[in-house]
Amino acid sequence: MKLLQVYQTLKDKVNFIYEKFKLSKYEKTTGRKLKITIPQIITLALYKQTQGIPTKKSIWNDFQKIIKCSYKTLVVNMNRCSVLALFVLKILFKNNRENSHLVKHTDSTDIPVCLNKNGKYHKTLQGLANWGHSGKGWFYGLKLHLTEDLNRNILSISFASGNVSDTEMFMKLNRDLKGIFVADAGYVSEKLEKEFYQENKRILFSKPRKNMRKIITFWQKKLYDTRMIIELQFRNLKMFYGLITSLPRSINGYFANYIYSILAYALK
Repeated sequence: MKLLQVYQTLKDKVNFIYEKFKLSKYEKTTGRKLKITIPQIITLALYKQTQGIPTKKSIWNDFQKIIKCSYKTLVVNMNRCSVLALFVLKILFKNNRENSHLVKHTDSTDIPVCLNKNGKYHKTLQGLANWGHSGKGWFYGLKLHLTEDLNRNILSISFASGNVSDTEMFMKLNRDLKGIFVADAGYVSEKLEKEFYQENKRILFSKPRKNMRKIITFWQKKLYDTRMIIELQFRNLKMFYGLITSLPRSINGYFANYIYSILAYALK
C-alpha cells in the first residue's frame, strides 16, 4: 500500500510538471501511438530511482499489467524521455539560481561505471569514462560536478571524465552565478581565485590543504564547516536515489539513470 502511495505521489508531481511545462508538444503526432504515455514513463523511471530498484526489468515485471507494453518498449522510451527529464531539471535549476542563498558550495564526486577489476575491459562508456582518484582511492568512471546553495538547492551540474580536474570544471559550473563560494582543497588555485573573483559580486574560498601554512579567520572556518551539506547531497544521491550503476548496456542507459536519479532527488 505504501509503495502505491509513493507511485501515486510521483505520478501527481509528474502530471503537474507535464502540464506546467507543456511537455505534450514532444509527443509523437504521426505513426503508431505508444501504449505507454510520457508521464507514465517518467513516473516509472523516478519510481525506480526512489525505491532502490536496480533494473528496468524489475519495473516492467511489477507494472506490466498496468502499462501493457513490451520490455523493450519500456527501456527504449525510458532512455528517450530522459531528455525531457533533463529539460525539467534545467528549469528547476534556473528557478533555484534566481532564488539562491548567498553562500554556495561546489564539489565533485566519483561515479564508477564498473568494478575496478573490469575497468580495462569496459566498453560501453569507452572514450567518456576514465581512471580517476578520489578520497576512497582509484575508480574507473565519471565525475559529477555540482554546485548548490546553503539551502540545499542544486544550482548546476556537469558530468566529466574521471581524470578531469575539479578546477577545470569550476568556471563552467559557476560562470553565471554570484555569491560566496566555498570549496575543498581540490580547488586550491591562486589563478582560479583571481579569474573567478568579481568585486562585490563573487569570491571563492578554498579550504587550505593540511600542509599549507595559512591562517584562517573564525568566520572562514564556519563557512568551511558548511561544506558537509554537499557531502550529504552526494551520499543521498548514491545511497537512496541509485546514482551509481553498472547495469546499463548503452550510453543513453547510463545517462538516463543519472538524470532520473538527480530529478527524483530534486523533486523529493
